[in-house]
Amino acid sequence: MRSILPLIAGFMLLVAIVVTTGALVATQERMTERVRVSLELENGLWRLLSSLQDAETGQRGYLLTDDESYLVPYKRAAPLIDDHFRALYALAEDRPGYRGSLDQLADVTDRRMAAMNTVIALHRSGNIAESTSLIRAGEGKRLMDEVRVIIARLKDAEAAALDALKERHRQAVLRMQLAVLTAVVAVCLLAAYSIYDAYRRNRGLVQARNALATANSRLTDEIRTRASVEEQLRHSQKLEAMGQLTGGLAHDFNNMLAVVIGNLNLLRRRLARGETDVERYAVQALEGAERATTLTHRLLAFARKQALSPEPLEINRLVSSLSEMLSRTLGEAIRIETVLAGGLWTLHADPGQLESAILNLAVNARDAMPQGGKLTIETANAHLDDLYAAGHVGVPAGQYVMLAITDTGTGMPEEVIARAFDPFFTTKEAGKGTGLGLSQVHGFVYQSGGHVKIYSEAGAGTTVKIYLPRHYGVRDAGRGDKVLPHEVPQGHPDQIILVVEDDERVRRMSVDALRDLGYTVIHADSAARGLTLLDGNPGIVLLFTDIVMPEINGRQLADMARQRRPGLKVLFTTGYTRNAVVHNGIVDPGVHLIGKPFTLEQLAIKIHEVIRSVETA
Repeated sequence: MRSILPLIAGFMLLVAIVVTTGALVATQERMTERVRVSLELENGLWRLLSSLQDAETGQRGYLLTDDESYLVPYKRAAPLIDDHFRALYALAEDRPGYRGSLDQLADVTDRRMAAMNTVIALHRSGNIAESTSLIRAGEGKRLMDEVRVIIARLKDAEAAALDALKERHRQAVLRMQLAVLTAVVAVCLLAAYSIYDAYRRNRGLVQARNALATANSRLTDEIRTRASVEEQLRHSQKLEAMGQLTGGLAHDFNNMLAVVIGNLNLLRRRLARGETDVERYAVQALEGAERATTLTHRLLAFARKQALSPEPLEINRLVSSLSEMLSRTLGEAIRIETVLAGGLWTLHADPGQLESAILNLAVNARDAMPQGGKLTIETANAHLDDLYAAGHVGVPAGQYVMLAITDTGTGMPEEVIARAFDPFFTTKEAGKGTGLGLSQVHGFVYQSGGHVKIYSEAGAGTTVKIYLPRHYGVRDAGRGDKVLPHEVPQGHPDQIILVVEDDERVRRMSVDALRDLGYTVIHADSAARGLTLLDGNPGIVLLFTDIVMPEINGRQLADMARQRRPGLKVLFTTGYTRNAVVHNGIVDPGVHLIGKPFTLEQLAIKIHEVIRSVETA
């Protein structure tokens, strides 16, 4: 019991240290918030005084020159002053004393604006002598002096309150530090006592072999217990990190599922009542499902587990083809400029993912320029030397093609840049972004063997540079001029497709979709059944199979099918890329793959491409 008591006491002291430290952090956060509010109040008062002075300046210029253009600052000041007061009242919502002074300041400000308005009106009507007399009476100067006095009083009161708060915070910090120091000393004393007690007991155990064996056994048990506790702690830390990731994921998926489920329920109820005007519910449900699909793809990109299909690519041609879409997406307030280098090397990347990365960065740039601005897309050849690679873990030295996207927006401070690529981290308002755009870009670039870097300064705009590896093979135009068909390709009844899928619901959906596209479809729920159907139907032109299936997976099924039918073409589908046809994130050469979930249009285009390749082979 004596050996257990120090451990219990030590554990309780450690808990006390953790609790005290948490309280200290909470106190610091409250202090920081209070200082922030105080600074915003002071800035608001300064902006209010500045707007009032601008109004005076405009009035004075008009009276001296009779030029109406001098009244622009005066006219602009009135709504600005109202905005400043609304912001100040919002900040002082829970401070009655401060609100009373704000009421007094608002009254004096209104009187000053009214006096300026009277003088301007008299001057416009030709009563110059009377307007001059009002100015000389000094009422305006007296009111401005009173405004300055009230503002100074508010600032002094806020400063005194902050000083008092800082003193209380300092005293609290001192008490907490003393408590932590006391606890640490107590823990050290307990440790010293435990060491002494263990030494005393071990010295007695040396006297007998049996006692030594017992002590060794006890020590072994303690080591196992400690290892178990450490493993549990590591597991807890992993769960906490996973919770941070899945918390944002669950929030977004719940929103999307709410759209899908809600609209499907409405669709079913309307159809049950015989109503036919229900297309909007189906469209809205599809939109929710497509948003969920996009979120899944972004998570796979962040985890570097998406299936990439890289190819030689001329990025200048790709950027040029995206210009029109970017103009529509970003709006007229954003001016787009491209600086495309001549003699640019060919790079090696997945064109679809690169287009998505450019669009993500462009949308982020647009959001950073709410009042409009300029977006510059620049390309260049680049070489990252050994010194640069040594300072950036995981970046090999070599030749790259650089794509830079620069905006003239609000920029980012250092602390935001440090977390910009974290999943679900966003500085946008709630509902304005998932926080996965940059993490998707980061995952795609690094999975492609490249590098991405952010250069930004608050108030001075942002530049994101993407470096993708140079392609040393045969030069190819890539996807720059590839155009997807505008219409959904249709099949023919004489084209027979064999669908093999162990999940009944997915199989039923795939079969119905292919039949709706005009194909003849036969289906099986296992690889063995699929091979039987293949042997009995010589007209099958394509095998559409899931990869992850029990007993025989999709890749094994395809190999067996090609042994029977060497000319058979195969289209694989899967919801996760760590499987038999994707290695190191890259789809195996010659393999056709469509990821789950897929739309009817995506399935139609992919089936059409695969069958056409069969017919032209």
